[in-house]
Amino acid sequence: MAKILVTGGLGFIGSHTVVELQNVGHEVVIIDDLSNSSMNVLDGITAITGIKPVFEKIDLKEKSLVEDFFKRHNDVKGVIHFAASKAVGESVHKPLLYYENNIGALVYLLKELTKLPEAAFIFSSSCTVYGQADELPITENAPVKKAESPYGNTKQIGEEIIQDTCKVADNLKAIALRYFNPVGAHPSCKIGELPIGVPQNLVPFITQTGMGIREQLSVFGDDYPTPDGTCIRDYIHVVDLAKAHVVALERLLEHKNKASYETFNLGTGKGSSVLEVIEAFERVSGEKLNYKIVGRREGDVIAAYADTKKANDELGWKTELTLDDAMLSAWKWEQSVRSKE
Repeated sequence: MAKILVTGGLGFIGSHTVVELQNVGHEVVIIDDLSNSSMNVLDGITAITGIKPVFEKIDLKEKSLVEDFFKRHNDVKGVIHFAASKAVGESVHKPLLYYENNIGALVYLLKELTKLPEAAFIFSSSCTVYGQADELPITENAPVKKAESPYGNTKQIGEEIIQDTCKVADNLKAIALRYFNPVGAHPSCKIGELPIGVPQNLVPFITQTGMGIREQLSVFGDDYPTPDGTCIRDYIHVVDLAKAHVVALERLLEHKNKASYETFNLGTGKGSSVLEVIEAFERVSGEKLNYKIVGRREGDVIAAYADTKKANDELGWKTELTLDDAMLSAWKWEQSVRSKE
């Protein structure tokens, strides 16, 4: 099996992907700057797999540190790149932070990968590249529209940079995985979504409100043109998502890719409204959630859910877990975290 670098490997999706990589026998090296993660996650990964991955605390914005890493780890065969700032709302207010962090780090990584004999690169992209799609469900052929936020723009620019690099670097093969809304936690309750500070995503805000850590959940708008007036998203269980990264990586390592650069949507193919997610939480937890309807949030699209046919057919991957599974695992994870405080 191969030596794989996972950037942002102590983050939410990164940590679950490290577990799935180790489960199939890959040797994993993690880079994380700990800006939105914790060293405790490394213990969680080790407890699940029985293997402690190599960890290096590196800020990927520091070009010299990235160069030094690859001098010491020149036998890396693949990179799964998660390390990025990811909050839509925050990006609107702090655009330069997002451009520096999400674009600079990507460029430095790709520069080093082009020096290797052969490299497989998986990019953590997002359905935000589609903006407000004209047709639902969203296929990979849907037009990439002007981004609704600086965060979304960094994913569009990131994909363009990778695509341009693959055209000239014969040794580099890449897949951009455009995922929808990752939720849930590992069934072991050893790792899960653990935002630092106030959660930017819906589900951890729901579970923290359920625990009484947050007084009230704000639902941003109930006047959208959807059945219940709230935004619709495609919520995919993080374990299903993590497994897709392993499948995509092995597609490149085994030279099964059809082009040097490919894109795949990762979702369930089903849209759920904010109110439906709240209902699912209340159903699996038995808790009544304190929430209120407030004004719309800048940068939010009305509805987005995936057409998963390409990923199902070409990657041979599909989701196995439901929204209820995700909400129950997220709730158990939240309870586990708080019980240790």
